[in-house]
Amino acid sequence: MRKKILITGGAGFLGSHLCSRFLKEDFHVIAMDNLITGSLKNIEEFFKLENFEFHHHDVSKYVHVPGEIDYILHFASPASPIDYLKIPIQTLKVGSLGTHNLLGLARVKKARILIASTSEVYGDPTVHPQPESYWGNVNPIGPRSVYDEAKRFQEAITMAYHTFHGVETRIVRIFNTYGPKMRLNDGRVLPAFVGQVLKGMDLTVYGDGSQTRSFCYVDDLVEGIYRLLFSDYALPVNIGNPQEITIKEFADEIISLTGTSQKVSYVDLPIDDPKQRKPDITKARELLGWEPKVNRSEGLKITLDYFKSIPIEEWNITPKEFKSN
Repeated sequence: MRKKILITGGAGFLGSHLCSRFLKEDFHVIAMDNLITGSLKNIEEFFKLENFEFHHHDVSKYVHVPGEIDYILHFASPASPIDYLKIPIQTLKVGSLGTHNLLGLARVKKARILIASTSEVYGDPTVHPQPESYWGNVNPIGPRSVYDEAKRFQEAITMAYHTFHGVETRIVRIFNTYGPKMRLNDGRVLPAFVGQVLKGMDLTVYGDGSQTRSFCYVDDLVEGIYRLLFSDYALPVNIGNPQEITIKEFADEIISLTGTSQKVSYVDLPIDDPKQRKPDITKARELLGWEPKVNRSEGLKITLDYFKSIPIEEWNITPKEFKSN
């Protein structure tokens, strides 16, 4: 009998890669997504498989899945500024109500659940690099708070279910990740730069470009998540690439890699934009035997080739209107 896994946000960037990994591991995969930011194109190749099914559903509402479930991966959430600033209430709801519903489902089904958290729980950090023991520096009422605080609450309720109900829980804190199936205009650094390059535009850098990020290729992230799910560790674990680079250096790297003649233009830094991001992955190395393997130049080439294959008419897809309040 195949083990059964529910992956929420299964039609999104990370969710679709997780579907692929668990199908390769011969799981029965149930992908659930309301398609507000996800796309069926990310998972269309799986519909022909007997061990894959798709549920079009908003997890902020009651979640029902018939039969047994062995594992749940909760990845349903807008994850980029262009998304969560457009749909702030839905972002808060999926992090709170959605997480509550899925933890309840895990409790009833006696399933192990892994929650996708984020490096944004650290806010604009005063500790560098960021270890899991750092509590963060987050503005609870700023524009980014709808995402940051949703994820912080998500971690809190997950630990409460673990402590008081004995639910088997895992928490992954995801740092900047890139790879095929990202949306070109989703507001994150890499697809924004690539989209501008492909359109022949100058690359827009916020502030003076001295702020840093650490980019992890999606296959490495998926491997870390896979190992964490099957570990015995319930507290949060950072999964990301500790190779740090400034945004200005990253823009120059994209220009060099694509062989274009674009320049860099500068605009004001958004409110509460983190000045630095670098994961301390000591726990991942010690507990999971994990560290990233794909170097940035290799991962960027694969990602650029993917973006170049996207038809022009799909470049400007934006989050769908969502009428729930």
